[in-house]
Amino acid sequence: EFVNTYKSEKAVEALVAKVVTTATVVRNGVAQEIIFRKIVPGDIILLSAGDIIPADSEVLEARDFFVNEAALTGESYPQEKAPGLKVFMGTSITSGFAAAEVKQTGRVTEYGQIAQRLGTADTETRFERDIKKFSLFVMRVAIVLAGLVFIINAFVGRGWLTSFIFALAIAVGLTPELLPVIMTVSLSRGSVIMSKKKVVVKNLSAIENFGSMNIFCTDKTGTLTEDRIVLVKCVDVDGKESENVLKHSFVSSTFRTGVSNALDVAVKESNAHINMGDYKKIDEIPFDFNRKRDSIVAETDGKRIMITKGAPEEVFGACGSYLEGDLNKKLDKGGSVKLFEQFNALSREGFRVLGVAVKDVSPTAKVYSSEEEKEMQFLGFICFLDPPKEGALEAINELENLGVELKILTGDHALLAQKVCRDVDINVKGVVTGDMIEHLDDKKLTDLAIRNTVFARVNPAQKERIIFLLRRAGNTVGYLGDGINDAPALKAADVGISVSNAVDVAKETADIILLKKSLMVLKDGIIEGRKTFQNTFKYMLMNLSSNFGNMFSMMSASAFLPFLPMLPGQVLLNNFLYDSAQLSLSTDKVDDNDIKKPPQLDMNFLKKYMVAFGIVSSVFDFITFFVLYRVFKLTNGQFQTGWFVESIATQILVIYVIRTHKLPFLQSSPSGLLIFNTLIAIALAFIVPITPLSHLFGFVVPPVKVLLAIFAIVFAYLLFVEAVKRPFYKRIKMI
Repeated sequence: EFVNTYKSEKAVEALVAKVVTTATVVRNGVAQEIIFRKIVPGDIILLSAGDIIPADSEVLEARDFFVNEAALTGESYPQEKAPGLKVFMGTSITSGFAAAEVKQTGRVTEYGQIAQRLGTADTETRFERDIKKFSLFVMRVAIVLAGLVFIINAFVGRGWLTSFIFALAIAVGLTPELLPVIMTVSLSRGSVIMSKKKVVVKNLSAIENFGSMNIFCTDKTGTLTEDRIVLVKCVDVDGKESENVLKHSFVSSTFRTGVSNALDVAVKESNAHINMGDYKKIDEIPFDFNRKRDSIVAETDGKRIMITKGAPEEVFGACGSYLEGDLNKKLDKGGSVKLFEQFNALSREGFRVLGVAVKDVSPTAKVYSSEEEKEMQFLGFICFLDPPKEGALEAINELENLGVELKILTGDHALLAQKVCRDVDINVKGVVTGDMIEHLDDKKLTDLAIRNTVFARVNPAQKERIIFLLRRAGNTVGYLGDGINDAPALKAADVGISVSNAVDVAKETADIILLKKSLMVLKDGIIEGRKTFQNTFKYMLMNLSSNFGNMFSMMSASAFLPFLPMLPGQVLLNNFLYDSAQLSLSTDKVDDNDIKKPPQLDMNFLKKYMVAFGIVSSVFDFITFFVLYRVFKLTNGQFQTGWFVESIATQILVIYVIRTHKLPFLQSSPSGLLIFNTLIAIALAFIVPITPLSHLFGFVVPPVKVLLAIFAIVFAYLLFVEAVKRPFYKRIKMI
């Protein structure tokens, strides 16, 4: 825990200070390399492809300037930056050149503000709050019972010291001192099993939250999609697949020089069967911000053509006609409406769209300029998308079957997010955008966060706020993220989940690391988390039922018996054997029904359980008292030994009944190690009274007929608990 905490703190420091990297800064008219931490507001920085932006800055000049902001905003595609727009520290330049003025540095940058949020104390998770409530409840019960025992025994004249020691033994018997051990063993075992399923657990306590998760938030990129831009289709003005558009797009992207961008790479990787030997590059007119397009002049079949591609609305403006089927039509008002309708239709489907146009140019010119980009013929559109991940729908269905609701928190456009959801066949209940969130108070946003599925164009602070409000509404929230922008959300979630190839800050902030960014891997982790929760929960149920019942019986019996119902040493031995039998609970099998929905530590249920099954335990204890004291008229030593045997047998054997809603052994089998441990504990309870240790604990072996009567009482008790169990669960709607 210390190592992980220390590493997380160091990661936050690294986030603020970044690495010792230099940037080109103009000071006094001279360009010089300066390390990031020495850059100050007002500096003019020169930026080019491959650079990391050292500070939040305003662009002064730009040429073909594209910035990858995915790590900070979650935006899939590189963003073009024009003069007057801001660029942010920590983002990277994919193409072009720019000069920018530094506005903010260090902690006041967007990057730095994220770091400051990471530096705040961790919020208490739901499971941690529930465990604290459980511990306080048991402590109050123990104090009340122990106090009553002390008062009763002192009042009947057993002496203050004897009464105090007996009361102390009762308090120890009620205390779930093995809860930390059971939890640690269960969590450690769960982490080992999860590691075999490609889930690495950094924070053991997160396993319980992992299993209890009922809302899972994630960006779509890499989870629902492949996290790579691909060319999906090339279509003509009617939206029909077009080899002509593909051919000209491929030639343009292949001949384009300069820093490669993701869209051109996608075209070149589209496996288009174009013989580039038929084409010869003559000239190139690079992309610029004003034109928002680039052009390639190529020679083929003895003629020269100009191929222009770029933002569709800008390419439309360079055209005088368009190709519809085999007909060349004039681009009049009606034609313009047609092109824009097709462009908008493709955009609504979530595609990133480029337009393509061609024209014949002079075969004798030596240099071509953007002035030639006019009276062109529009061919059609190139459509790009980050494709849906194979198996995503199956995994989402698995999560839904486990009672986990999926919510998409993305920096991408709403149309793109909805397109991906449609492709994966996710039922989108509603869409909320970042602009809408800015104007909502917490109450309204909480309602929207619960009711809607997609949250688009959201920034890091908004992601964090959504998760916080979902948690405050009573949900256990998990968040999967891999970028710098995800770090605050990872910290805010009950369980932060990242992947092995995430940025360092995301991995250090996360509680759980997936070795494979797959929802199916996530599903396996959730199941193991629920198994761990259930085995921990079994210990709580046992501690509150038979254990509480026996201690209550002991308190009651001490009021009317002329001797202590069990000596303090016997109480402690009873507690030791009982706890030892439960150490193997972490290895127990879990029923399928217990992992179908997110488990919750319901204190009202635990209180009802304690009363119902504690009373059953006490009733059979009173029957035992009557049989031992009135029927067999045993001496105090024989009585104490007989009840010790009955008490340990009922407490341990009832484990098999309490551990499942089903019929023990017939419908639900315990683990082999649990069976072994419980049998050893019971055997020791019977053996110790006949060994030399018996005098140490004050045991006196009762007659055989008494032991047979105890066996009958234990058997009847187990049958009665099983009979009570089913109507109890049905009445409180647990099954």
